[in-house]
Amino acid sequence: MGAYDRGFLFSDLDLRAMIEGQRAQIEREVDELDSNRLLNTSEEDLIRYFVEKYTLEAPVLLHDEMTVDQRETQVDARLHGSRWIRDESRPFYIPGQQIDIEVPFTGDGDLFKARASTFTTSPPRGRIAGQSVILSFEVPHDMNQDIRPALDRQLNEIKQHLGWVSNDVAGYNRGIYALGEASIKRRKQRLLANQGRVAALGIPLKVRPGAPQTYAAPAIRKRVAPVLPKASEAPFAPEPAMSMEHYEHVLTVVQNMTQVMERSPSTFATMGEEALRDHYLVQLNGQFEGQATGETFNAAGKTDILLRIDGKNAFIGECKFWRGAKVYQETIDQLLGYSSWRDTKAAILVFNKNRDTSKVLEEIKVSSEAHENYKRTPNWKHETGCRFIMHHPADANRELTMTVLVFDIPQIEKKIKSRKASIKKSVEK
Repeated sequence: MGAYDRGFLFSDLDLRAMIEGQRAQIEREVDELDSNRLLNTSEEDLIRYFVEKYTLEAPVLLHDEMTVDQRETQVDARLHGSRWIRDESRPFYIPGQQIDIEVPFTGDGDLFKARASTFTTSPPRGRIAGQSVILSFEVPHDMNQDIRPALDRQLNEIKQHLGWVSNDVAGYNRGIYALGEASIKRRKQRLLANQGRVAALGIPLKVRPGAPQTYAAPAIRKRVAPVLPKASEAPFAPEPAMSMEHYEHVLTVVQNMTQVMERSPSTFATMGEEALRDHYLVQLNGQFEGQATGETFNAAGKTDILLRIDGKNAFIGECKFWRGAKVYQETIDQLLGYSSWRDTKAAILVFNKNRDTSKVLEEIKVSSEAHENYKRTPNWKHETGCRFIMHHPADANRELTMTVLVFDIPQIEKKIKSRKASIKKSVEK
């Protein structure tokens, strides 16, 4: 009994070289992207595109879906048992049976050709047909042999090699995000530096004949191909943005102000949204120095806190009592209506008069992720807050980082009652 197909698996390609080729292709594709497309597209969306496109999926055998087929054939008697053959230098064919075991798999079939960093000098045999591994066996007509032990042995060898492949692939996949991010940032820095040098000349840019006005995604060798995120057709214009460091500082100031409210509950207990907003404004303007262009925190409407840069909103804040999911979604719509820069920061300060803060947080999460302009939920851990990335209704690349902080008003009211009770006892004494 022997293998019908003499080809070795896990031997034609060096997996390490294959992975290095993938990494080089990511950097090459970033460098070849149209400059305006790259600058006008959300960085996170671009990174996710490269992660989706270049992630390798190690094959996994579907043992439960194996099928078998058989047919008559001529087998080489030299490969089967102790049979006397006059001339063993050439094939000696006798009637026999060919048995083909088809084992479906998920993942990238090309990885069956790849030799991992851990390997054996005698890899398993087989051939790949579409999304199946074919294991073939020959049995002479006069031999009553059970091929199950040989099949199980071969399947175990394949699983072992797939485990080694999977380990190498997992390490590569974990690094795609960082590689894509670094490549995109590096190219962006070059492009923006180039624009700065040209802008300093004070000479209008020449429009290249035949320059593309729209951008089409390239073809991708994937069963379900990711496409490049949509981008504006207009030339990229750099825009100011509030840094994440300043954004986090704003949120810290807001949370510190809330602690002041808890320490002096009677001062704030009867205030409405507008009055509470004004107290936050005082604290924020005490932390950030204004400039002649008006880059300070300003009031707008009854509950809004705005930081304007060059006449557009870089930061938007809303002070709201919790009145249910419908009003909350309307607040999101209002924030999106205010957003104008490509990267706007926002905060919704929710004052909760209910006892069940965890339920309010869950409703906020569900309502935010159900909003038509929701993009993703970043990894931001906070006991009484959530963070979401939303996009402008007219442009998916104009993102709004929205942090929602929930403050429990009953705690303030409880402290007022406690303080009143303490005063009453003092008077009675």
